[in-house]
Amino acid sequence: MKITEAKVIVTSPSRNFVTLKLTTDEGVTGIGDATLNGRELAVATYLSDHVAPLLIDRDPANIEDTWQFLYRSGYWRRGPVTMAAIAAVDMALWDIKGKVAGMPVYQLLGGASRRGLSTYGHASGRDTEEIFDSIRSEQEHGYTAIRVQSSVPGITALYGVAAQPQASGERSDYQPAQRAALPAEEDWDTRAYLRHIPSVFEAVRNEFGPELSLLHDGHHRMTPIQAAKLGKSLEPYDLFWLEDCTPAENQEALRLVRQHTTQPLAIGKVFNTIWDIKDLISEQLIDYVRCASTHFGGISPLKKVMDYAAMYQVKSGFHGSTDVSPVGFAAQLHVGMAIHNFGLQEYMPHSEKASQVFRQHMTFENGLLHPSDTPGLGVEINEDEAEKYEYTTAHLPYNRLTDGTVHDR
Repeated sequence: MKITEAKVIVTSPSRNFVTLKLTTDEGVTGIGDATLNGRELAVATYLSDHVAPLLIDRDPANIEDTWQFLYRSGYWRRGPVTMAAIAAVDMALWDIKGKVAGMPVYQLLGGASRRGLSTYGHASGRDTEEIFDSIRSEQEHGYTAIRVQSSVPGITALYGVAAQPQASGERSDYQPAQRAALPAEEDWDTRAYLRHIPSVFEAVRNEFGPELSLLHDGHHRMTPIQAAKLGKSLEPYDLFWLEDCTPAENQEALRLVRQHTTQPLAIGKVFNTIWDIKDLISEQLIDYVRCASTHFGGISPLKKVMDYAAMYQVKSGFHGSTDVSPVGFAAQLHVGMAIHNFGLQEYMPHSEKASQVFRQHMTFENGLLHPSDTPGLGVEINEDEAEKYEYTTAHLPYNRLTDGTVHDR
């Protein structure tokens, strides 16, 4: 069997997605996700001009060899554009292998280690009443673990709070990236944030009791000592994890945070390779790996990094926002089904339009996700539907401090 066509599909049903479709001489097809939020066209061009020509006439069965060839032969390694492109190829090859074998991908990775994947949903609001309503809505949808984000008095607009103007506010189509020529500017005040957030979790715990698993995302906004202070102040409220408490580029920072708090830590959604996270795992500076298959080079390296993490009792917490397409999301569901050290899977349902473009076979029942037993990844792309939605420029917002300094978002 040989690859005869490598087609890049860019579509924008509510938000932008980049998909690679591989076709073989025997008519078997496979798809992979190459979406890089806010930089989609860079990956699409990289795939079309530099990767697709290298795939023609290759044997799709040789997944590992193809991965290593694409990673090592280009000389310029790593980075989100390169790794998203490689991820799309890797997923598509696993999709083909599953279809040829007549098995879902998780069976090829070693079989199921659980009945389904425990998930967490997203609740947010501008005050406690809105937050409580949002949590109850997520519980009604079946979630038993919920990430809680809140507006902060003195901060006009805060990323991650769906009720604010820059977000759609629709649970199934939350899109913080604005469709505009330039990114939106938001404000930030770390001291105000550190004062307010503990009171939010105190109110939530008092309202919903000790059984509900709660999570919070700091979005890389704090210095190490500020992150340590937040972790310590949230300890009474028993969070499942505190995510991205400080910028992830500085792995040394997590040592300081660990010294001051027993709060479980999750990080990794902006990481692209094992080199970004290996020391955090081996030194047990984190508890959950937040990497996403789409940005980490695909199924193959994600499975490998979790096998490595298992030696240190570090679990998975794969990124699952809608900036990963249904294809990329399915890919990491298969990894989550197979690995022993699964922790928790983020789940934000895609919009109705996206679900018409990407036909999914996964199920979500009683808070558990299952990728389905459909051969391959269990997702197909409707190209006729995809053609209806042209790419639209969109940007995530960014932060400035009160004195005008650009700050981490």
